[in-house]
Amino acid sequence: MPEIQIRVAIASDLSALMAIDHSCQTDYVWQMDVQHEEGQMGAIFREIRLPRSVTVSYPRSSNALSESWNRRSGTLVAVIGDQVAGYVRVNDALLLHTAWIMDLAVSSRFRRQGIASGLVLAAQSWGLQRKDHRVLIEMSSKNNPAIQLAQKLGYEFCGYNDQYYETQDIALFFGHFIR
Repeated sequence: MPEIQIRVAIASDLSALMAIDHSCQTDYVWQMDVQHEEGQMGAIFREIRLPRSVTVSYPRSSNALSESWNRRSGTLVAVIGDQVAGYVRVNDALLLHTAWIMDLAVSSRFRRQGIASGLVLAAQSWGLQRKDHRVLIEMSSKNNPAIQLAQKLGYEFCGYNDQYYETQDIALFFGHFIR
């Protein structure tokens, strides 16, 4: 595993962050079925294997990332050598005592090396320093690698929002209490 340095982002990092390929490859998606019965309503998510691997676009545009640069509470950057390998953007102004991971991206050439895990753990530490008690991660229901990461790190499914993103994709939310 490469030597990873995680630090607070600076303005000169923005162009490197925007240049990261935010898409992912997956063989699975989570499919939502809404059930309506007398006096009951519910949603069930099933992991569905696709007939072939697909590329899933990131649900936010790079322009949206640039425009919202100053509206997040914190951005942490993973650096290997002198190259930006990935980043996580966290906001703790939305829910009381909750650090909300809204963006997490790792450059395709550095994936599967523990960088995303390191960034999520760094976001948890960032939240603890700010007296947050919970971390919430959002991701598209099509982003199976992010779902697998959240589950691997002990996060539990805690909700969804249909047509949440500009792409009209479903957002899934996974939460974890931190101490």
